[in-house]
Amino acid sequence: MAIESTDPPDAMLPPPDAMLPTLEEIDSAAALVRSTMLPTPQYRWPLLCERLGMDLWLKHENHTPLGAFKVRGGLVYFAELARRGGVERIVSATRGNHGQSVAFAARRHGIEPIVVVPFGNSAEKNAAMRALGARLIEHGHDFQEAREFAEAIAETERATMVPSFDPLLVRGVATYGAELFRAVDAIDTVYVPIGLGSGICGTVAARNALSPATKVVGVVSAHARAYALSFASKRPIDAEVSTQLADGMACRTPQAEALEIIWRHVDRIVEVSDDEVAEAMRLIFECTHNCAEGAGAAALAAAAKEREASRGRTVAAVLSGGNVDSAVFADVLAGSGPGIDGGSGSRRA
Repeated sequence: MAIESTDPPDAMLPPPDAMLPTLEEIDSAAALVRSTMLPTPQYRWPLLCERLGMDLWLKHENHTPLGAFKVRGGLVYFAELARRGGVERIVSATRGNHGQSVAFAARRHGIEPIVVVPFGNSAEKNAAMRALGARLIEHGHDFQEAREFAEAIAETERATMVPSFDPLLVRGVATYGAELFRAVDAIDTVYVPIGLGSGICGTVAARNALSPATKVVGVVSAHARAYALSFASKRPIDAEVSTQLADGMACRTPQAEALEIIWRHVDRIVEVSDDEVAEAMRLIFECTHNCAEGAGAAALAAAAKEREASRGRTVAAVLSGGNVDSAVFADVLAGSGPGIDGGSGSRRA
């Protein structure tokens, strides 16, 4: 399902885009990010283009040091936190990739990281966060409950709460969009997965500065519809989460600041099911031998869903991360697993 944008009523018009970084700010953030990691590649895989019938580029954020785009925002956020000084301990909530970014960047500046995850979170993401030095706490049945508990910990342990959405995080992750738009000319459409919103808002900022004709399309799980429903109604709407595969998009409560940017600048939102995400994960592996987690494959799933409208056009999809548990990925490649065709093992054509 794709939900088209309509102008919000005057009472709902967002304020000026103060949250969006300028190109100068993005380039300054890029210099900081490059001190730790190289730019990630964007590849046009011939077999993938052939299979989808379009000129498609993948932006490989699965190639960062932490296997996901979030590290960019963490590096920028904690550089500023360290510059201000006086922070010894932080706490944040995550489904995994933001938590890895927080732990990685906090330890670089001698700050103790506490990370809260919901029960049933990815075992391998949890292990990665612990290996990066995080004190991991499990609480709640979804991200929203974990976030609320993290806010309580911030008070009881006198820790600084690190949000999952912030102008500094947006500035950092906008650097991948700038890399993409400078590397590939005349992109008609770029598909971006939406978790809490930093990735798509960063892409909007880079698009506005470097490729204003490109349409930005948000992608959400059909089993986590908060952003899709909010986009359509032009007001924040919570929605229950039931995705079994796209944990990086398992958002129940949308971020108000992100919604304002999405309402103003995003062309449409496409919903993809767990079955469609699983097929995209298989397609990426078969055609490129890259590993994509559920949220990481969602953008390609949306591009595939809209393939008829994209024939003859240049399209980009953000492969936002590759941090999927090995057992889950094995099941996906086999055509079975949680949330995939009811676990029946059947495969989509």
